[in-house]
Amino acid sequence: MDELLRAPFATLHVREMALADCPRVAEIRVRGWQTAYQGMMPQAYLDGLDPAEDVGRLRARFEGAGEGVESLVAEWDGDVVGWACHGPYREGEVRTADAELYAIYVAPDRLASGVGRVLLRESVARCTAAGHGRMLLWVLQENASARRFYEKAGFAPDGAEEPFEVEGVEVPEVRYARVLGGS
Repeated sequence: MDELLRAPFATLHVREMALADCPRVAEIRVRGWQTAYQGMMPQAYLDGLDPAEDVGRLRARFEGAGEGVESLVAEWDGDVVGWACHGPYREGEVRTADAELYAIYVAPDRLASGVGRVLLRESVARCTAAGHGRMLLWVLQENASARRFYEKAGFAPDGAEEPFEVEGVEVPEVRYARVLGGS
C-alpha cells in the first residue's frame, strides 16, 4: 500500500517558475479561484475571471518580484499542475522578517493528489533556510478545506482577521501562522 501512495510522487517535480510558465500558471490560478471560491465570492466575479487577462498581471508581478520572493511550480510528468509563491511578509507596504505564503494553487483535476502538500513543504523549507522565524498566510474564513489543509501542515489561526472586498462584497480572511525551524 505504501508503494501505491508513493508511486504518483515519482513523477512530481518542484522547480523555480520561469517566465514561460506564466500562461499555465494563470490558467491554474484562475481555475483555482473558480473552483475553490465558489459560493464564497460573487459568482459573476468568478465567472468573469479569464486566464488570458491574468497572464499580463502575472508576468508583471513575476518580473517585478522583490528580493526574497520565489515562485515555484510543480510538474507532473512534465505538465505544470501547481504553483506557489512566497517571500517576506507584507505589513502594508513594509516587508518584515517573517515569511508569507502569498499564493498556492493546484490544477482542479489534481486536487487532493499531494501536489499542494509538496509545494507547501518546499515553500516552508525554503523560508526556513532563508532564516525566517515564522510563515504567515491569509485564507478565506469560509474556506474550510483550505483551512484544514493548512492546519494539517502545522499552521494555526493567530487571531488576525481582515476583510477582502470583491465587487462590493466583503469576504473575510483569517491569518494563519507557523513557527519555522524547530517545528
